[in-house]
Amino acid sequence: MNATQVNQTLSQWQQKEEMAETMIPLIGQLYRKNDVITSIYGRQIINQSSIGLLKSHRFVKQVEGHELSVQDTLSVLQELTKLNLAAGHIDIGKLALKYKGQQAGTPLSHFLKDELAELVDGYDVNRQYETAPRDVVLYGFGRIGRLLARILIEKTTGSGLRLRAIVVRPGKAADDLTKRASLLRRDSVHGSFEGTIQVDKENQCIIANGTSIKVIYASSPKEIDYESYGIHDALIVDNTGIWRDEAGLAQHLEAKGAGKVLLTAPGKGDLKNIVYGVNHEDVLATDTIVSAASCTTNAITPVLKVIDAHFGIVNGHVETIHSYTNDQNLIDNYHSGERRGRSAPLNMVITETGAANAVAKALPTLKGKLTGNAIRVPTPNVSMAILNLNLSTDTTTEALNDFLREQSLYSELSKQIDFTNSPEAVSSDFVGNRKTAIVDSGATIVRDNRAVLYLWYDNEAGYSAQVVRLMHTMAGVHYQIYPKA
Repeated sequence: MNATQVNQTLSQWQQKEEMAETMIPLIGQLYRKNDVITSIYGRQIINQSSIGLLKSHRFVKQVEGHELSVQDTLSVLQELTKLNLAAGHIDIGKLALKYKGQQAGTPLSHFLKDELAELVDGYDVNRQYETAPRDVVLYGFGRIGRLLARILIEKTTGSGLRLRAIVVRPGKAADDLTKRASLLRRDSVHGSFEGTIQVDKENQCIIANGTSIKVIYASSPKEIDYESYGIHDALIVDNTGIWRDEAGLAQHLEAKGAGKVLLTAPGKGDLKNIVYGVNHEDVLATDTIVSAASCTTNAITPVLKVIDAHFGIVNGHVETIHSYTNDQNLIDNYHSGERRGRSAPLNMVITETGAANAVAKALPTLKGKLTGNAIRVPTPNVSMAILNLNLSTDTTTEALNDFLREQSLYSELSKQIDFTNSPEAVSSDFVGNRKTAIVDSGATIVRDNRAVLYLWYDNEAGYSAQVVRLMHTMAGVHYQIYPKA
């Protein structure tokens, strides 16, 4: 490459960077003024840096075969700010590419008005609430609780949900509140909190990006009076896993100010186990206690659903390669479970998983067709599910991958299914990915009707995003994604 080419390459990059910088205030304006959440191929771009925006554009090359033009998306954003839009989720990347496929001469403004007709001029077909956002209480503030807090704080504007309080066991140290805030601020896996966090000791609150979160100390759900803190008809999200059946979780409903309960673990008995995107429509307005199932069930069920619908699944086996969890020991010590007493950072540990059987609760067509097992491995986050499937029809590796790529981009499960074709991808590349499963297409194996699929999933962030989606359903908040699948 000669000097002229070197200068041209740098100049092109600088032009892209400048356009990305121009996009940032437009994205913020749409979010704060119109409650419009923008994304590029399913990746939200609110509060992104210019480099982050360029990386989102570059990602499109993985799935579409060519890079997304920053000029094209900037033009879409500029036109969107001229429209009187109601709240909604708009994928500007897909809109930009769809517009390029239109008949030459069609003005972009006309195209956008047609595509977003339901949102233009303030006609809000999506928002199902007219009052203040639904109060949310996180009962338990461990790994999932803190990630849920991060997502809820990030989505405070226009989400229909408002994090009002967290409930933890009575503090043993004078600086307990400060320690709780510090764990929210710093995370060894997911990095620092995006924003500012303050501790208000006088009011026993953590203030994160302007959101005041009351810290309530309690030993039992029944002893709490949420109404005394100004919290009413709250959605209580139980992250402790202590109670997993309806009788145990019903204790939350005895607290004043509690309205509904969502369990972030597999529910037992007749409790509805919901995988958002698969069977969330089973949640009725009258349901007061619901389970969000497990991280692994959320990872595998969307992919199994689309494969079963298109190819048919005769039977199969699910092997989960799962990062170690807080339930295991750092060093060898007594544990009530088999093998789990052995040191988690030093061993691969064979253990059981109920995810394969739990799939049937969300997807009854697969009842009795799957077996499953799990291996805990010495990584702190990001897991893998290996699906060994016998299909009803023969196919090829290329056909199966192409189908799953299309599902990740354009189906109603595009929020759940992601896709990568990188031959260098490893687990740490997917930390923070909020899709429930990422199909590693380079590892797919197909021979006739036998298929082996490798699915990465961030068992913390991806699952937490699913929980928040289910929280919206329970709160009666529904958004359409544009352009529609």
